[in-house]
Amino acid sequence: MEVSDCYVSAPGKAILHGEHAVVHGKVALAVSLNLRTYLRLKATTTGRVCVNLPNIDTFLSWHVSELRHIIPHSYGKHEEVKRLDAELVRRLREFIGVTNGNLDTCNMAILSFLYIYLSLFGSGELPSLTVSVWSELPTGAGLGSSAAYSVCLAAALLCASGAIPTPLKEWDHTARWCQEDLELINSWAFQGEMIIHGNPSGVDNAVGTWGGMLRFLAGKIIPLSRVPLLRILLTNTKVPRSTKVLVARVKDKINKFPAIMTPVLDSVDAISCTCEKVLSEMTSEPITGEHYNILEELIDINQHHLNVMGVGHSALDTLCRVTMARGLHSKLTGAGGGGCGITLLRPETDSSVVQTTVQDLKDCGFDCWETSIGGPGVQQHSPLSVKEEVLEILNHY
Repeated sequence: MEVSDCYVSAPGKAILHGEHAVVHGKVALAVSLNLRTYLRLKATTTGRVCVNLPNIDTFLSWHVSELRHIIPHSYGKHEEVKRLDAELVRRLREFIGVTNGNLDTCNMAILSFLYIYLSLFGSGELPSLTVSVWSELPTGAGLGSSAAYSVCLAAALLCASGAIPTPLKEWDHTARWCQEDLELINSWAFQGEMIIHGNPSGVDNAVGTWGGMLRFLAGKIIPLSRVPLLRILLTNTKVPRSTKVLVARVKDKINKFPAIMTPVLDSVDAISCTCEKVLSEMTSEPITGEHYNILEELIDINQHHLNVMGVGHSALDTLCRVTMARGLHSKLTGAGGGGCGITLLRPETDSSVVQTTVQDLKDCGFDCWETSIGGPGVQQHSPLSVKEEVLEILNHY
């Protein structure tokens, strides 16, 4: 089987507005985060399948004959993806020695790789190849790192198996797949996410696939056609939290004080819808200071609402206070209770202000990156368009 080498990348995700309210049937806006996960797939002649995940110190290799034994006998070609194949998942868990429920990051990553690899190649000859992945995203911070990984795997393995064409022409630096191919990538990435998370919403892999911004309402995901690229600071407070516990806390509050909490959820819904309207205006008319004023006010109002819901944290209050001292507006993103926050940067914000703010936040013990939201989804790259330091890591293996 002829497999061609390729480089692909996919973005992380942040929730702009609507976290927690989305669980109760309100609109949430998810945006791509321009911290990306990069994957290199390299064809080899060793008869082995190797996976290198330096972010989590995981380097594994199997002979294709070992992998061949895992495939159920009645196995047909699986390009059309509908449901997770429970029998294949069971065999893979047995193979990597995790038959009990708890999977660590390494096992989850390996399980989803082997599942997609065997599903796409299992009916024919298994190709020997090496997959190396490097991510700029911190794991376990609610920034869609597992989905970006699953999207990269799906795109690279679908290309390698010939299920979708390579979009990159020889004169291109980067290229995107067509809508139909993106849908196939997204559906396979969702399978990977199901293996990792059990019952994911599908938002993270959709953002990784399409990029830009998605509107999520009652299980329906709608990619918005155009959004402006916004500069932000992304801060990880490094305070661990349990999404499950925080979701339950909000639910308790709604049950206890329905007359108080229902209007709060309605207000968050209105914030998401207002923000969506402002962002679409920003793509169709000249961007003004007033647009940014509204975006900043919405960030402040929503942060107060999230505190009312009980998902704030003193570390997030510190983030808001430190950035506000520099005239910048922040809110938590994701589950809250610690975790990450985003800070909007206006186009005219001086780089010295950004640098001192980043330093202030690092002095609080936080991790902080300057990045952007609203960038492209999954892409194929020529080696020329991959950052040098990333290329060095991917080519090292």
